[in-house]
Amino acid sequence: MVATLFTQKNSVILDHIRWETYQALVKDSAEQSNKRLTYFRGILEIMTPLPEHETYKKLLDRFVLVTVEEMNREMRSLGSCTWSREDLRQGLEPDECYYIDNEKEVRGKLEIDLNNDPPPDLAIEIDITSSSLNRMEIYAALGVAEIWRFDGQFLSIYQLVKSGYQECQFSKVFPFLKSEDIMGFLKQSQGGEMALIKAFRLWVRSKL
Repeated sequence: MVATLFTQKNSVILDHIRWETYQALVKDSAEQSNKRLTYFRGILEIMTPLPEHETYKKLLDRFVLVTVEEMNREMRSLGSCTWSREDLRQGLEPDECYYIDNEKEVRGKLEIDLNNDPPPDLAIEIDITSSSLNRMEIYAALGVAEIWRFDGQFLSIYQLVKSGYQECQFSKVFPFLKSEDIMGFLKQSQGGEMALIKAFRLWVRSKL
């Protein structure tokens, strides 16, 4: 029997959810960008992002795109694509995710299977209204190499090691980027968005 474990302003937690039910909900919500599903061994969280969440999500996405462009690299951006593995009975939707180091491995693929294909190299996690599930544990199980996590006040960079995620000062994907550098620009987000992106672009150029 499905049981409601927890509800708050923008999320609900349900227990005893079958894998098949989770997959059906993923398909049904594919066209709805206002729902984020997280699944962990029978527990399902349904979250509706708030405006503050979306603001920082898009800013960090723009920072990644600018950095890739200025480094003259290729990438595959897959937004909030659902990543899941039935054998682990786990799945989630990042706020943003990217293939950069492994871009060639998935270039042109419309279907990516984490049982055979590499996971994304980088994911962005906006955790202003904290998830009740341990999303970092799910990311680790799926093998996502690097996470940028912003909690509304601090941005942390995590890299996957054997024991789980380890907080690091620098990005592995973009070795010249430090968490404090990114945070410095996020603190300027109350100004004009385009002016901020231009300033970030000039800063990246100065580092290359």
